[in-house]
Amino acid sequence: MFLRKAILASLVALVSAGFPLGAQVKAQEFQLFRIGTGGIGGTYYPIGGLIAQSISNPPEARPCDQGGSCGVPGLVAVAQSANGSVANIDAIARGSLESGFAQSDIAFWAYTGTGIYGDQDPVTSLRVIANLYLESIHLVARKGAGIASVEDLKGKRVSLDEPGSGTLVDARLILEAYGLSESDLVPRYLKPSPAAALIGSGELDAFFIVAGYPTTSVVALASDVGVDLIPISGSERDALIAQYSFLAKDVIPKSTYPGIDEIETVSVGAQWLVGAGVSADLVYEITKALWNDASRKLFETGHPKAKAITLETALQGISIPLHRGAERYYREVGMIK
Repeated sequence: MFLRKAILASLVALVSAGFPLGAQVKAQEFQLFRIGTGGIGGTYYPIGGLIAQSISNPPEARPCDQGGSCGVPGLVAVAQSANGSVANIDAIARGSLESGFAQSDIAFWAYTGTGIYGDQDPVTSLRVIANLYLESIHLVARKGAGIASVEDLKGKRVSLDEPGSGTLVDARLILEAYGLSESDLVPRYLKPSPAAALIGSGELDAFFIVAGYPTTSVVALASDVGVDLIPISGSERDALIAQYSFLAKDVIPKSTYPGIDEIETVSVGAQWLVGAGVSADLVYEITKALWNDASRKLFETGHPKAKAITLETALQGISIPLHRGAERYYREVGMIK
């Protein structure tokens, strides 16, 4: 009953997104495919919605060549708001999600049972469909909070994101690189949207968010009340990258956010993961739909970060196995010899 309701709710979303459905469609004709994302104020959630739309193709939808869906026949994909990388990986391992987005560092640690997963069994059921885009680590500070560097976070009210998020993991790494720990702060553990609201009301001094730029919550804050982006740079950043090779130097360009100049930071890859037990034929068709011309057009006109989702970078930064269905597609198009 719950699954039937979830599928029917998905149909409503698809109709509102422009998918016309025939009156005789029955729920049992659909295959539901869930994509775990992040909080609605970040980048994972809107990107997940675009990808879900691109790979869905409910029965009775208009044919692709008539302006309808060009996704996988019979598939209804749904982007679910979640706590981010760690939570998505855990849900895939439990089988409560078919797929989800995660940072490249979290995926590697989970699969190998190292890093933050060092005291847990490796999640060897993880597989990759594609690398999507780079995620920049944003350190957002309230105007007038007296924060100009990472070191200035000492004694401040700082949100590190929720437990289960990749942002929390990376925030801890950054604090350590600059000689700080959570005990040096007044830490909070909030998703980006409530953290941004507290910045706006003056009840929080700063928050971390790992997301592709521009991210909704930071755009809104910069436009409404004005904020500062704090650089993650210098010898501390160089040492951090030397220690953790999945991190890379990054720059958030000037005017990405209203009134904010270019800022140096670090980034990780955003990857689309799936359980190894998901059908190879299904993942092949999903991968094929992800990279068709209709999806490309959708990405070009959707969220700004979706423009960075390209076939040419689909295999960059992948450090765990591809799903066999995705691998089949990449071999067909000559990306794997």
